[in-house]
Amino acid sequence: MAARAVDLCVALLHEEPSVASVTRVLHEHGESGDLVLREGDVARMRAAAERLRDVLAAPDAGKAAELLNGLLAEAAHPPRLTSHGGTATWHVHVDSHDDAPWEEWFLASSAMAFAVLLADHQRVPGGLCASASCRRPYLDLGGGSPRRYCSARCATRERVAAHRSRTPTR
Repeated sequence: MAARAVDLCVALLHEEPSVASVTRVLHEHGESGDLVLREGDVARMRAAAERLRDVLAAPDAGKAAELLNGLLAEAAHPPRLTSHGGTATWHVHVDSHDDAPWEEWFLASSAMAFAVLLADHQRVPGGLCASASCRRPYLDLGGGSPRRYCSARCATRERVAAHRSRTPTR
């Protein structure tokens, strides 16, 4: 769920958000069938993504927990199991009902996923890429030192730029 949340945040905040791009991410993460998603849904999901980005940008676990508690208080409902009328395998939902608005589902399920990760790892569950030209959100589930970049590509680009800035030109 957390990977889906981050991938949706990237699609909504760092790509050209559209019904097609959001539908693609949802299908990549296991949603099946024809999804009834409209441009207005995408716009409201984008607003939710901005709030989720704030969690990943939090300076520490305490601030991330404060933000997540606010999102959960606003958007989450008691957990329930659903199979969407037998069309899917059983899974947990924390939105209000199976036909809840997309932005409610996205905000509630993503906040819950991030909250579980924060509780499990005792740190912010991800971050924003340290590259000023990127700033994409990412998950940080590994042990050891916290990640700073969304990908090896961004990390390499930044290291090369730093090296070139220190190397005198000939």
